[in-house]
Amino acid sequence: MGRAHRLSRALVASVPLVVLGVIFLYPFALLAVEAFARPGGGYGFGTFAAILAGHAFRDALFATLRIALTATATCLVLGSALALLIRFVAFPGARALGRLVDVYLAFPSFLVALSLTFLYGNSGLVRSLWTSALGLPAVDASRSFLYGFWGVVLAEVTYYTPFVMRPVLAALEVIDRAQLEVASGLGERPWGVLRRVVFPELVPALIAGGSLCLLLTMNEFGIILVMGVKDVITLPMMIYGKAIDEFDYPAASAVAICNVALSLGLNFTYRQSLERAPR
Repeated sequence: MGRAHRLSRALVASVPLVVLGVIFLYPFALLAVEAFARPGGGYGFGTFAAILAGHAFRDALFATLRIALTATATCLVLGSALALLIRFVAFPGARALGRLVDVYLAFPSFLVALSLTFLYGNSGLVRSLWTSALGLPAVDASRSFLYGFWGVVLAEVTYYTPFVMRPVLAALEVIDRAQLEVASGLGERPWGVLRRVVFPELVPALIAGGSLCLLLTMNEFGIILVMGVKDVITLPMMIYGKAIDEFDYPAASAVAICNVALSLGLNFTYRQSLERAPR
């Protein structure tokens, strides 16, 4: 009876492992086989060596990190400021705005890209009003900033700022107002209260929200694709171009493995930082 029970438990435990292997591990195994396969047969690092030695990969890696770091830093500043405003400044609709953040998190990123394109694109509302005000024909209007580095950063900041606001708002909710009143009563200025009392309580939330933003912005694909940005090639866009435009699946798989390795490294760093953050 005991042996049959242990066998039954082992079979039940094996089901999620099999599902995990089929859904997640098997596609990665196919990527690895494609990336390490040699044209003449066998396996090696020839594809990786060719990719890593090229300027295209280094440029894509630099663009990916530059966009991700800039967008994450901006999200941290803007998200923290908005969370503090919602929590400590009494204005009509503050609670409704906080709840709206939760709804916004469910939106797909390409909706933000479409909205910004309708507003700031070459044929968007702002560009049309600008050219009409100056009396210029549409063909004389300079190319919109939206299709470059700062356009991508704007779209990502617009979409990912709530990912910082949500954990910061949750951290602010548990701060005892009595601590703030005591600090103010002792003569501490508002900036001193924020620096000495509030900010230490927000460190874990900032690490969590910032790390999540960094991971998501580094792997962002839909925003750049929908906006039609051609001058900014990130690692996800490079994978797409190699696979769909050039039909170079070994190169696309090699870049994908590099991108996954970078994401896993950042995720490990995030978890280590979160464990060491002051509680």
